[in-house]
Amino acid sequence: MKTWQHLKTITKHRWLVLKGCFRVGLYWQGLTHDLSKYSPTEFWIGARYYQGTRSPNAAEREDKGYSEAWMHHKGRNRHHYEYWTDMNRETKRYEPIPMPRKYLVEMVMDRRAACMTYQGKDYRDDSALNYFQKSRERELMHPQTCRELGYILTMLAEKGEKETFRCLKEEVLTGKPFPWEQTEDGGTPTAAAE
Repeated sequence: MKTWQHLKTITKHRWLVLKGCFRVGLYWQGLTHDLSKYSPTEFWIGARYYQGTRSPNAAEREDKGYSEAWMHHKGRNRHHYEYWTDMNRETKRYEPIPMPRKYLVEMVMDRRAACMTYQGKDYRDDSALNYFQKSRERELMHPQTCRELGYILTMLAEKGEKETFRCLKEEVLTGKPFPWEQTEDGGTPTAAAE
């Protein structure tokens, strides 16, 4: 029974992300989002720890002290900020790097869909922002990624899907600067001005 419920949950989640990605023009990412969840490493662990109200990775982590499924997942899916770490040549330590915008947008769709999937009728446009603000992950992701994600999730909470999806499609994915990246005349700051 848990296997069937897990399959339904991950498929519903993928469907919601696909619809969101399609609305902003990320067709390939919508089609390929989270396919690794169907791999044996992720699927069978997910079914074993399935609860229906939160990610099975959290339950696996509580049980074993780590999540093998999550380690597999984050290394194969670029819409997770954890994917975007690399060795800093100066500090010789693994550190976060900024996420490319198309994966940042897919991450927004992923978080929105996760909240919709797990919260059901209780989902609201501020659900993903509330989760983000309560989590410790802001300390772990690159400051640029954190600021951009916070800005987009705040927009979703305050202005709703229609305006947020318009912004994602027409501004974020086209490379337009975020408000804090603009000069007083509306342009992008030059290297000399920074």
